[in-house]
Amino acid sequence: MLLIPCPFCREDRSEEEFSCAGEAHIARPEKPAELSDHEWGDYLFMRTNPRGPHRELWVHTAGCRRYFNVLRDTVSYEVLVVYEVGQPPPDPPGGDES
Repeated sequence: MLLIPCPFCREDRSEEEFSCAGEAHIARPEKPAELSDHEWGDYLFMRTNPRGPHRELWVHTAGCRRYFNVLRDTVSYEVLVVYEVGQPPPDPPGGDES
């Protein structure tokens, strides 16, 4: 079982209380009306799938219902860093990431 520390509730909770909302820090297109169908498809569906540290957006669905970011290792499932939406993404401890 994965324990996730909610930055708002201030305690580690079971992953069953949370929902992953996908990859974090996806930049919205500056001029969406000018995108081709292919570019829209890339924006909506193409995501990185790294082996190792990865930034994800999570929501505490059975708790405070607030969104936050998680830097999680996709190999070990270890939660490396939890931080609020709007904060700059932290560097992963000791290595590269997506």
